[in-house]
Amino acid sequence: MPPRITAPYRATVSERSWARTLAGTSAFVIGVLDIVRAVHPAFARTRLAGITDVLPGGAVAIAGAASLIVGVLLVMLAHGLRRGKARAWRLIMVLLPVSAVAGVLHGGHPLTVALTLGLFVVLLAARSEFRALSDPRTRWRALWVFLAMATVAVAVGYLMVSAYAVAAPPADRLAQVLLGLAGLPGPVTFIGPRADDLVTYSLAGLGALTAVTTLYLVLRPERPIAALTPDEERAVRCLLDREGARDSLGYFALRRDKSVIFSPTGKAAIAYRVVGGVMLASGDPIGDVEAWPGAIREFTAKAGRHAWVPAVIGCSEEGGTIWSRETGLRALEMGDEAVVEVAGFHLEGRAMRNVRQMVHRTERAGYTCEVRWAADIGAPEWEHLRHAARAWRGTARERGFSMALGRMGDPADSGCVLATARGPDGEAEDGSRPAAMLHFVPWGAHGLSLDLMRRERGGAPGLNELLIVKVLQAAPALGVSAVSLNFAIFRSALARGERLGAGPIRRAWRAVLIFLSRWLQIESLYRFNSKFQPRWEPRFLIYPATRDLPRIGLAALRAEAFIGGPRLRPGGRGRR
Repeated sequence: MPPRITAPYRATVSERSWARTLAGTSAFVIGVLDIVRAVHPAFARTRLAGITDVLPGGAVAIAGAASLIVGVLLVMLAHGLRRGKARAWRLIMVLLPVSAVAGVLHGGHPLTVALTLGLFVVLLAARSEFRALSDPRTRWRALWVFLAMATVAVAVGYLMVSAYAVAAPPADRLAQVLLGLAGLPGPVTFIGPRADDLVTYSLAGLGALTAVTTLYLVLRPERPIAALTPDEERAVRCLLDREGARDSLGYFALRRDKSVIFSPTGKAAIAYRVVGGVMLASGDPIGDVEAWPGAIREFTAKAGRHAWVPAVIGCSEEGGTIWSRETGLRALEMGDEAVVEVAGFHLEGRAMRNVRQMVHRTERAGYTCEVRWAADIGAPEWEHLRHAARAWRGTARERGFSMALGRMGDPADSGCVLATARGPDGEAEDGSRPAAMLHFVPWGAHGLSLDLMRRERGGAPGLNELLIVKVLQAAPALGVSAVSLNFAIFRSALARGERLGAGPIRRAWRAVLIFLSRWLQIESLYRFNSKFQPRWEPRFLIYPATRDLPRIGLAALRAEAFIGGPRLRPGGRGRR
């Protein structure tokens, strides 16, 4: 397994209390029981069923419909309760008494009613545990909530119609559900008047709940989760001008689909995005290292107010040490960054034989290269370059978060460097149709950090090697002394696992990584980076507890756009 930095674990903002866990689990169980009782008639005939015999049929039907709707809401609120959300607590304190009354009127089991009332008492006593603010949302939330609630409504409605209907074909049952959600009568005949009323009220209630919830989310003010304002961008650029040489990933904090939080003195900042309840930062804090603890405390305090899980991907060893010291968070080595020192780079020697041969072969094929400052490229050519980059992209979605800027040719990024290669045939007269390109962002005053690497499909296999070599050869004239290349995930595990005398655990872990390399560029990126004889800088994942790792991993994959989810702005596919 990969090595890890250990640190004494203290209580953090993600530490779950027993009250939150109990509340979330109990709410989910009660909600499921309420749904089952409403959907399946057999579960309504319990010891309390005699009460329903003396009540009007309409009252019993309304109670059954209320039980179904409350059950759906309880299931939806369970996750918010586990995270300690204040709004979820307030809503469930209203729903639990309604669930208990509906259970009594609809013949619920005494144990279920007692569990509902007991949870109400526990939540009332532990109200101080539920103080987290609601998450900021965008209008995308309305679409996903509508799809989720509509799916649940149709599924539950179909089960209910099937349970209470006289024999009816599936098409008629589905039509009854869809019409019932809109408040209209359908073609199905039910086993009795009470069953007819129960199904009618339940479907109408589910339809109304879906419509009202969606309308509320659409009409409320939009509050993007992540957006870098112009004032914040200027402040971050000032910090990068003073302290940008500390971290090769610092410039990527200027992605405009990230938020930023500053230290109380304004001398340090942390860029982040919230994904799936994870407050995900990337790289080290920006600015004066003496002010990093202040920014980290602001970061964790905000995570605590919203019950987000704090996490950092790709921080340096220095940054990881400070994060662990200030918060008690843990650190896991996730890979290494390849950094090439310009002064020591050359193509001579056996170690560089492969690169040398690839470069010479590509040059003999007629490819030429050009390395330029972004400020020296005109707007029309940038438009052609962006079009080419989109055409060469191997996926339908732009990827990137931690190691990609997400744009090219912005006037604010005049300090970036672009390397282009043009083939022997087909290039435009103005040189605006390259065969490959590398885009670098500034790393302080004397460094470059690889942002984007693309080439046309069917181009010469040595184009990337040629461009990297030309950038390294042009670096002295640009005033650049170090160039950061690709990030190799679990690089040390691959290297140690292939050494003579490696133990069975290391060999097994390496075998797993090689197997995953069939779909992910794990081994290939490590081999490619190694060609340039770089120094390896370890990068770490900062996380609260082992149980949070799956959730953080999923959030990171969503942030990097490896799996689906709405994006506020298009990103850029960066180095991997």
